[in-house]
Amino acid sequence: MFPRDAVPPLGLPGSWLSQAEAHVPSGSEWLSEKETGWLAGMRFPKRRNEFRLGRWTAKRAIAIGLGLPEHPAALADIEIARAPDGAPLPLLGGRPAPLALSMTDRAGWAVCLIAQPQLAVGCDLELIETRSSAFVADYLTEPEQRLVRSAGDDAERARVANLVWCGKESALKVLRTGLRRDTRSVEVSFPIEGSKDGWAPLLVTAQEGPRFPGWWRRFGAFLLTVAADRAWPPPVALEEATVLDRAVPAESWLGRPNSPRTP
Repeated sequence: MFPRDAVPPLGLPGSWLSQAEAHVPSGSEWLSEKETGWLAGMRFPKRRNEFRLGRWTAKRAIAIGLGLPEHPAALADIEIARAPDGAPLPLLGGRPAPLALSMTDRAGWAVCLIAQPQLAVGCDLELIETRSSAFVADYLTEPEQRLVRSAGDDAERARVANLVWCGKESALKVLRTGLRRDTRSVEVSFPIEGSKDGWAPLLVTAQEGPRFPGWWRRFGAFLLTVAADRAWPPPVALEEATVLDRAVPAESWLGRPNSPRTP
């Protein structure tokens, strides 16, 4: 295990890591005792897979970002607990880790965003898929609905609708409310200028006034958005070759979606 009082600071405002179900070890030695207990109480494959994938991705992101070892015992000393409001709470040896963190997963892939502790951050990963007119009307503001309607064809409308939704989810994580809050209480817009390092800017404005600047990027069938409570540069990938560039949506639980866990 790593020395508790010798954790190096993050060198960048924000960094991210993506992992797939195939990257997660079959064993559980890298989970903490509490995480192992939580996992044992999950009945269905989908929930267990998402739990393992999300925590594997987050633990690796924390270890890489803080320069910590990645062997199973060290990763087991990193725990992703839950704050009272439901947000993920990263712990190192049972104590709060010196970083901000957000997690997301979709279709067999996960992303973890880590940042300097003074930032409040959120991230979301979505597939580009058809969204019904009812979905757009129920969950998007009128200006956002106009953005979707102005898209040139069905494929572009799907991209815009999912991008707006993805941006909302990231901002709601910054607010630490998630979908407990009306999604129409935050509005996503896209500044024309400011793209950098493959990322394009986005801005989410809450009804009560706060603005959450962020970034978005497309990876094949996926969209990834990140947001924060203040202006910040695009996050940097923690691994040189981002596996999300080659991501193929896949979820191993689909063949047995209602199968209870094996005792």
